[in-house]
Amino acid sequence: MMHAVINHLWQSTAFALLAWLLTLAFRRNRAQVRYWLWFSASVKFLVPFALLLSLGGYLSRSPVAKSLTVPAIPYAVVQVAEPFPVHAPVAPPAQTPIDWLPIVLVSLWMCGFLSVALSRVRGWLRIRAALHSSKPLGISFPVPVRSTTHLLEPGVIGFFRPKLLLPTGIKGCLTPEQLHVVLTHELCHVRRRDNLMAAIHMVVEAVFWFHPLVWWLGGRLVEERERACDEAVLESGSEPQVYAESILKICQLCVESPLACAPGVTGADLKRRIEAIMANRIGYRLNRAKKLLLASVGAAAVAGPIFMGVSYAPAVRAQAPTAQPAAAMTFEVASIKPSRADGRGGGLNLYPARIRIVNSSLKFCVETAWNLQDFQVSGAKGWIATDRYDIEAVAAGPFQKGEYRTMLRALLVDRFGLAIHRDTQNKNGFALVVGRGGPKLPPPTQDPDIMFSRTPSGDRALKAKSATLKQLAEALSSTLGAPVVDRTGIEGQFNVSLEWAPDPESRPRTLKSGWPVPPPPADAIPGPSLFTALQQTLGLKLEKQKVPVEVMVIDHASRPTPN
Repeated sequence: MMHAVINHLWQSTAFALLAWLLTLAFRRNRAQVRYWLWFSASVKFLVPFALLLSLGGYLSRSPVAKSLTVPAIPYAVVQVAEPFPVHAPVAPPAQTPIDWLPIVLVSLWMCGFLSVALSRVRGWLRIRAALHSSKPLGISFPVPVRSTTHLLEPGVIGFFRPKLLLPTGIKGCLTPEQLHVVLTHELCHVRRRDNLMAAIHMVVEAVFWFHPLVWWLGGRLVEERERACDEAVLESGSEPQVYAESILKICQLCVESPLACAPGVTGADLKRRIEAIMANRIGYRLNRAKKLLLASVGAAAVAGPIFMGVSYAPAVRAQAPTAQPAAAMTFEVASIKPSRADGRGGGLNLYPARIRIVNSSLKFCVETAWNLQDFQVSGAKGWIATDRYDIEAVAAGPFQKGEYRTMLRALLVDRFGLAIHRDTQNKNGFALVVGRGGPKLPPPTQDPDIMFSRTPSGDRALKAKSATLKQLAEALSSTLGAPVVDRTGIEGQFNVSLEWAPDPESRPRTLKSGWPVPPPPADAIPGPSLFTALQQTLGLKLEKQKVPVEVMVIDHASRPTPN
């Protein structure tokens, strides 16, 4: 999570610097152009780069099979866009102390967020009080005009049904010409919806209050917003001297609005504004070349990440580890039909150059193709877990080691339109830790051969030759049907032997084919439980914990056409 936040902040900062460079290129053009450049930099803080990539990946999902060969370009792009990689969490050793740093950082962020939010709410309440105590003012204007006794400068209130709020007595303090230019200025704010845009940046300031660039952006937005309205007033034919005098009179009579989303007349650097008004400076309109430059940058910023997501979707990247060409890793002939079996039999039958999957779900096929356990598949809902199929596939020659799994993956992508991606999720499981009294492991062995053997039932005894405790945890995970991670901190290889009696109170296991296997009766086999056998034999124990598990998420699948 922390890496994702850092990546987002880095990308948003780089985008703001790009916007700054563009404002330098457009410094002689209308202030409205620079305002929208700064506003786009502000909005970028609310739109992570990864969100656009995910949108592209979502748009790319299709039942059509995709190529399993992925060029190296997308990985280089990701490395540039996200220089702080996100790694799967590593299982910490037993009795790891609480990491207080994330808790402290989140607490500090919450305090800052609430402080900024409460400050904005307090300002908004002051304006609401002024609005409630105001009275209608007989001035012809596109939006309702009201007067208030509160010491406020003229300002537009509201996002979708705006109202113009004027201080009581302002008509007597300004000449008709001065009042006219003030109303023209406020009408520009109404037409530009500046109060709504300012409110959006207020959200950015509240969420990213710790980033100095966000507050600097706020100052640039106010400066260009007021300058854009000044240019519009001057372009309408108003006298610069009358306009400047009206602003100075309002500064003498009123105070600034207490909320940034109620734009008035006296915002930004008054000295620079008055100088620009008296010089009657109005920026140039965009020529064709600069319009093309803006369009190109905008398209690259928005469409670029989406196109990358479409071209290199997670469903395709999940297949990247396959180094062999797709044509050499597919079946010659494959038949998929809905199963008509009434019994509870089902599963995989493996032959030298042929596989048969009988009366099994697509979820089971995914587990088989990627050598996963039941809890390692996510998104298998509805027909994906319930519909049963008979699959028979023939290869061109005998399988090499594990080759049938790669070929089955390609078949599922082609016939089921399977789209998947890998993820790491926290699930209820067990941590293998050192028990009370310390470990009782046999002396380490250097035998290079690793061997696991079980009894025919597969859940009453386990013997491991020259295996690490991490490999033992994986074997226990298969036995328990729940994730088990090694958190003993013990290195080396050991010859271990475990024997236990199945727990009659345990919940029924589920085979990969989908059929439940009930536990044996209580008097079937006397002996200790698996948990007791671990403690007595190896001095280890299993603790219930949330553990990180690498899972395969099914994003999309469609029923195949029988053949």
